[in-house]
Amino acid sequence: MNNTREVEVVVTGAGQAGLSSAYHLRRSGFEPERDFVVLDHSPGPGGAWQFRWPSLTYGKVHGMHSLPGMELTDADPARPSAEVITEYFEAYERRFDLRVHRPVDVRAVGEGEAGRLLVETSDGTWSTRALINATGTWNRPFWPRYPGQETFLGRQLHTAQYPGPEWFAGRRVIVVGGGASGTQHLLEIAGHAAATTWVTRRPPVFREGPFTEEVGRTAVALVEERVRQGLPPRSVVSVTGLPLNDAIRQGLADGVLDRRPMFDRITPDGVTWADGRHIEADVILWATGFRAVIDHLAPLRLREPGGGIRVDGTRAVADPRVHLVGYGPSASTIGANRAGRAAVRDIRRLLASEPVAA
Repeated sequence: MNNTREVEVVVTGAGQAGLSSAYHLRRSGFEPERDFVVLDHSPGPGGAWQFRWPSLTYGKVHGMHSLPGMELTDADPARPSAEVITEYFEAYERRFDLRVHRPVDVRAVGEGEAGRLLVETSDGTWSTRALINATGTWNRPFWPRYPGQETFLGRQLHTAQYPGPEWFAGRRVIVVGGGASGTQHLLEIAGHAAATTWVTRRPPVFREGPFTEEVGRTAVALVEERVRQGLPPRSVVSVTGLPLNDAIRQGLADGVLDRRPMFDRITPDGVTWADGRHIEADVILWATGFRAVIDHLAPLRLREPGGGIRVDGTRAVADPRVHLVGYGPSASTIGANRAGRAAVRDIRRLLASEPVAA
């Protein structure tokens, strides 16, 4: 018996990018369950936000843009962002009747019959004419490898496992990473830990002045150029630098953000540099970011020699049936909203057998 279900569009992921895409599909006349389906790996609404640590309150979240068609208003800045945004996403799914299937693991996307794609999941197989991949990065934390790493007798954590600052009380902590998460962790942990050390591969760049629309466009253009070339995307903050706000200035003045270059080796009781310097540690916290969750697309052979998927707008250049939303330049919340609209526009043209705009 063939249990494969057929739809016009499958959306994988129900974070900001997936919900935005689903909204624009519905607004364009596609009906959930009949014409499209949204599959989500997480146990409940909220995308990656539901896993954020409690000390990341909504007031500390920078650049959170509302989903299309429904504003996020009157949120208490003192509440954990995980609670605020999860409740908002849940209400959004209900208002627009998006009928998200969860928890569903998407295992592979490959060729089907008659030019369709087959989406193999933990909940059966879907046959679709187009795919919007909005799987984000949260489920693929990046752990760098360094000599001696396996000998460390303390605890190693990644940002994805960050338990909040109180857990570090009395511990000597090394924070690795020069992005927003690394600096936020340091500023929180410093008041609890016995000692903190900050190490990064490159000297951090602090950005003076407001984050203007022009700055944002320039940063997005640089990230977009990478994905056009088929290179793995970089984060927008890696291009823009870190905003020099009051908390950062205080951290610099207090010496909390006194950056050291990357160590050369991990030892059982800490880390060492080639010049003989050694720092003892109980914890190494890897604030080293995430990578795009795209391994399930491997059967389609979309990756370029550079390691990424070459994308024009949101469309995979190697396969116009596949759109990546929340990937590269559309990884920000406002970028995901715009990309969801663009992907749906292109998919409508594809399904109508019209040429897709370059």
